[in-house]
Amino acid sequence: MTTRALHDTAEQLRADRIPFVHARVVLAEKPTSAKPGDEALVLMDGTILGFVGGQCAQATVRAQGLELMQHGQTMLLRIAPNPEPDQSGKTVVHNACLSGGTLEIFMESVLPAPVVHVEGTSPIAEAMEAVGRALGYDVQDFTGTDLNVVDAVLVASHGFGEEAALIAALEAGVPYVGMIASPKRARAVLESLDVDDARKARIHAPAGLDIGGRTPAEVALSVFAQIIAERRAPTRIRELPLLTTSVPAASGTAIDPICKMTVAAVPTSVHAELDGTTWYFCCPGCRDTFVASPSSYVMA
Repeated sequence: MTTRALHDTAEQLRADRIPFVHARVVLAEKPTSAKPGDEALVLMDGTILGFVGGQCAQATVRAQGLELMQHGQTMLLRIAPNPEPDQSGKTVVHNACLSGGTLEIFMESVLPAPVVHVEGTSPIAEAMEAVGRALGYDVQDFTGTDLNVVDAVLVASHGFGEEAALIAALEAGVPYVGMIASPKRARAVLESLDVDDARKARIHAPAGLDIGGRTPAEVALSVFAQIIAERRAPTRIRELPLLTTSVPAASGTAIDPICKMTVAAVPTSVHAELDGTTWYFCCPGCRDTFVASPSSYVMA
């Protein structure tokens, strides 16, 4: 894949709200097949687009990239052919299969901004947009459709369409659902909803933390404070398109039984089936060695 094509793919993934990790080689000590400036994308299913080294180096990048993606973090990864002590500011990985060179790769998670849908045109609804965008959230008008990638829904319509919006958000499994209302009116609206008590309990009504907010901006700030406090799950995302193998994202790891490297336990890693058990490897060479004599490596 050319550099231009890789960058175009990254932009498309951003537009489609699909997370990935961008990896760029910043140091390459001979003998290595990669050179400084080489780059790649690690996708949710472990697919690697681009080039940041041979198969064994890519196995390490895949495993580290999938872990980074779970937390939205960055990393300076050092892959060395011999054991090295920990280094400040770097994650050092010993890769016994390397041809002798050392790589350092800067890896950055690229995650979509959390999406907040706001129902209503009240001053608080307008303040939600201003405060949310200042915080880096993607604040949109509530439409009642495509809620599967929405992280929060706030109903601030003061009596107009509240029930329908709340039920739609609950049915779509939106992580945070809130309503701007007085405690008395909030109880009345909740009692009118044709949903079970467990779902009603998920609605924050009145929405927001009790910080003494009075102005629309202060109320909006209290709502976002509550959203931030309760956002335990990663940002909701779209499914990976048929660009790759389209398997679910995963963060599990396994140990290559030959070289003892930590690798990603995903279908995009080199793997083999043995008596109903899947074994994962850093490269085809380790897999072929294992398959030729599995009893030598499988503990009885």
